Amino acid sequence: MTRTRAAATSTQKAASIREERLARDGRRRRPRRASDNPLREGLRLERVPDPHTMVLFGATGDLSHRKVFPALAQLWRTNLLPAEWHLVAVGRRPYDDESFRAEVGTALDRNSRVALEPEVARQFLERISYHRGDFDEVAAYDSLVERIAAHGREHDGVANVLFYLATPPSAFPTIVGQIGRCGLDHEMRGAGWRRVVIEKPFGRDLESAGRLNREVGRVFREAQVYRIDHYLGKETVRNLLVFRFGNGIFEPIWSRQYVDHVQITVAESLGVGERGAFYEETGAVRDVLQNHMLQLLSLVAMEPPAAFAADPLRDEKVKVLRSIAPPPRGRVTRDVVRGQYGPGWVEGVAVPGYRGEPEVDPGSETETYVAGRFEVDNWRWSGVPFYLRHGKRLPKRATEIAIQFREVPHKLFAEADMDPQPNLLAIRIQPDEGIMLRFGSKVPGLGLDIRPVTMDFTYGSSFAADAPDAYETLLLDAMLGDASLFTRADEVEAAWSIVAPILGTWLDAPPPAFPNYEAGGWGPATADALLSRDDRRWRRL
Repeated sequence: MTRTRAAATSTQKAASIREERLARDGRRRRPRRASDNPLREGLRLERVPDPHTMVLFGATGDLSHRKVFPALAQLWRTNLLPAEWHLVAVGRRPYDDESFRAEVGTALDRNSRVALEPEVARQFLERISYHRGDFDEVAAYDSLVERIAAHGREHDGVANVLFYLATPPSAFPTIVGQIGRCGLDHEMRGAGWRRVVIEKPFGRDLESAGRLNREVGRVFREAQVYRIDHYLGKETVRNLLVFRFGNGIFEPIWSRQYVDHVQITVAESLGVGERGAFYEETGAVRDVLQNHMLQLLSLVAMEPPAAFAADPLRDEKVKVLRSIAPPPRGRVTRDVVRGQYGPGWVEGVAVPGYRGEPEVDPGSETETYVAGRFEVDNWRWSGVPFYLRHGKRLPKRATEIAIQFREVPHKLFAEADMDPQPNLLAIRIQPDEGIMLRFGSKVPGLGLDIRPVTMDFTYGSSFAADAPDAYETLLLDAMLGDASLFTRADEVEAAWSIVAPILGTWLDAPPPAFPNYEAGGWGPATADALLSRDDRRWRRL
């Protein structure tokens, strides 16, 4: 039997088992639609996690309603959750099961990536129960133990539990401590697995991140902890590993010999909206640079892992982060730029400045923009600058990694109407996910006229596939026990060690004259000077 036929047989067996589970559970399986696009065939071998109970802390919050519940509902819609799956929603508000399910149903109508059929929505909501209690209430955890045990007795001894902490970071130690006190973290032989998913921000500085790692480590083993960064679940970010290590043509030129510099941009056209109070405590560095952007940098710069598995992947990412020296204290103001948006126009609409947003201090010194120059001091990348920028109220929403290659060593076509531009590889993460390669080509005709042309690949046109949301990917991986796309304790601390000196320097120095860029612009003028000093410029998006 060939490998393809064996895989097909295995898939058929899994489908048969799934049908039996659904029949036992008293509901019909909705037939899966076949794709008309042959390129979609074999894109993903769908795996269904073990039966388990999911306990969602902070179930009444905005994150749960916007991201977590819609992602879980899509997994249910696509038959990627086991029939024995059950969710216990923990919150402080006075709901009962029916009223909370109605609230979740409204959130699904508003936020679902793909609308749910009424019967599918009903089946999903039936598997949610509400558990009221404060995060520091001992009795709430004791009764939670019994609720989880009761679900196990009802479903053939299901003992696997996934905890999800969609709460303010200040509640993490309390919740984890209570889970440990009542023994819900125990993975005794034959008693099933226990895992905990923790949302960002994981600490607000190096000291608090280390302290939180120790507090979590007193209860859970590192293998049980899944620190979620939703950027790592995006389809294009995951494809970056395949692009680099699954194609032989790029690796030989992926180094200082051929790469002039790298630009990573995370631009947002929105302001802080209703998150003013949160953002006042966070700022652009803590919100995006410390996690999302340094994660992207590490994926670009990492060495090939020994195996495509969680720890080998994360080992290589940690090596990159430890190779990035933070700017010396005297050069922070030179190598790292901060900004704050003022009133302006975005997409033809007048918008207020940051200090005019709800729940923001009228004299706030919080940065909404950050740009920095970093170097990875290792054999592969020594001398290659990595320019990172992120800002709110910029002209458009776009996330991109741009690999700018060096100029050719000898300009043969200097007399041409247009000298060839250096080659560029741009990896678009959002909104139009894809990869673009720019190179020079002769314009047809009698003369020697050279123009840049592009080869452009987009996911939508190439695969016609409905890509899952990042939270769908990460939730499923946590249920399956695959930690490849989650950050490890040492990885978190290595990232904080890069940005902590920057934050410390800013704390001791007066801020620029905020606001220093208009909403709808590409940031403060000092951000352009950051590159022009090196005779470079930001790529126009």
